[in-house]
Amino acid sequence: MQGFWRRDLLGALRVAGLGALAAAGLCQLPAAAQAPARNQIVIMREIDSDRYDPHRSTALAAGEVLTLLSDTLVTMDYDMRTIRPGLAERWEVSPDGLTYTFHLRRDVTFCDGKPFTARDMAFSLNRWIGRTQPRITSPVAWRAGDVKEIAAVDDFTLRYELNRPFSELLSQLTLFFAVAIDPATVERLGDNFGVQGFNGTGPFCWGTWTPRQDMVLSRHANYRWGPDFYQNRGPAHLERITWRVVPEAASRVAAIQAGQADVTQYVPSAFIEPLARVPTIQRLQQPNYFWDVFMGFKVDKPVVNDVAIRRAVHMAVDRPALVRAVWAGQAEPARNIVNPRALDFDEQSDRLVPGFDRAAAARLLDEAGWRPGPDGVRVKDGQRATFLTYAINTLDNQRMGEIIQQALRQVGIEMRIQLFDATVAWGRLATQEFDAFFLSYPYVSATDALNLYWHSRNRPTPNRMNWANPQTDQWLEAGRSALSPEDRARYAALVQRQLAEEAPWLTVARTQLNVFASNRVTGLRAHGLYGAGIYKALDLRTTR
Repeated sequence: MQGFWRRDLLGALRVAGLGALAAAGLCQLPAAAQAPARNQIVIMREIDSDRYDPHRSTALAAGEVLTLLSDTLVTMDYDMRTIRPGLAERWEVSPDGLTYTFHLRRDVTFCDGKPFTARDMAFSLNRWIGRTQPRITSPVAWRAGDVKEIAAVDDFTLRYELNRPFSELLSQLTLFFAVAIDPATVERLGDNFGVQGFNGTGPFCWGTWTPRQDMVLSRHANYRWGPDFYQNRGPAHLERITWRVVPEAASRVAAIQAGQADVTQYVPSAFIEPLARVPTIQRLQQPNYFWDVFMGFKVDKPVVNDVAIRRAVHMAVDRPALVRAVWAGQAEPARNIVNPRALDFDEQSDRLVPGFDRAAAARLLDEAGWRPGPDGVRVKDGQRATFLTYAINTLDNQRMGEIIQQALRQVGIEMRIQLFDATVAWGRLATQEFDAFFLSYPYVSATDALNLYWHSRNRPTPNRMNWANPQTDQWLEAGRSALSPEDRARYAALVQRQLAEEAPWLTVARTQLNVFASNRVTGLRAHGLYGAGIYKALDLRTTR
């Protein structure tokens, strides 16, 4: 019923326009919404996080707040390639790539006024990788590399030793999992750290949190160590930021139009162009945004274990047309597994991915022995060309599934689809019950994306494809341990070319980052690291 209501609403939007939609009362504003005061903004989002502990959550909803509450040793510039100083003002790497020595700033304090030292940073990173008591098992501890030891040499020097070189280490240390946290606050709050409080070094401090409603952050008055790509290094211009959960898209649109909220990146595709035309609203975009939508195949399951089937799926689906239909022009059609703007993207592999050609798909299936059956579904050795796809029940997945299903039927492949509510979907996606699935994911580089999804050690999740290829593992390990950018890029290219030929997933769309703000906000620039539209918020101001 909810999906029907949203379809009906989007249709009304296209006919009536945003202003008429709001005036007609179809967009109900949040009951608690009030016009924000000067030097205070309200940021709207669709969902909340269950907690704000960087080592117990991988959710975007947690990360977008944690980047404001604390800092990392190094930071990522807007090009998503350049590493800048953060809590570390400089660093050295040993010739063998095994030891990183970080020299920390001497003027940093936590929100409670306590001076920040290398011992605090060592505690934070060791907790991430499960080496503190009580032990925390972070699902992304692998992003820290194969750690030998992380230790404070003195108050402002941190030594980070690896058992094996990790060419992506600095990029990984820009992510919110690697933020500095106060050991005393962790000890005091125990399991409630990130639920009842947080003490970080960021430009904003923990205020109040009402789960699934509002989170209020207040300015860290002593903050003066922001990244050097901001005009304002601190303290922040804003006195307070309120993160407000507004589940319905129409209500978010109406609230920002009415001036009852200031910023949101959670605007569905069909609303984007109409909202961008509103004179009192500004749209900020980030071209270097890496969050892709794909359809993956379990390559060890019948039917989809045949590379001819997988390549035929690529040829049967008109991805540009699909993206126009599902995302209303607010995403880019994808081809290769890696975004062309990402570090270590391989152009040759992009040309190896099968393109749209339904006649060629039919010929390929014929040659592979898949012959049309009496109902039009192809058969080979008594096996029907049919497979089951799982996905989270969203409007985009509903529409994408319908379009792909119809396209595959035209070449004699039957795709069955089961959609699940998000509360149970992740559990179902961890099983072996299905043959294919729809998901999306963020990454920071080609090597990051490939190691995340394609190494055999990451089965059954996030390597839900059950891809277990010794050559892939060898190339990934070589690239991960490479001592030069050129070697890392070379191994990443080999993996991309192999996957382009084998077609173990269909990359569908590259989503775009659109951050909308009212005209009372200035200094906003969309960032996008791990999906977060706002990063540090140091240049943000209000005009009234």
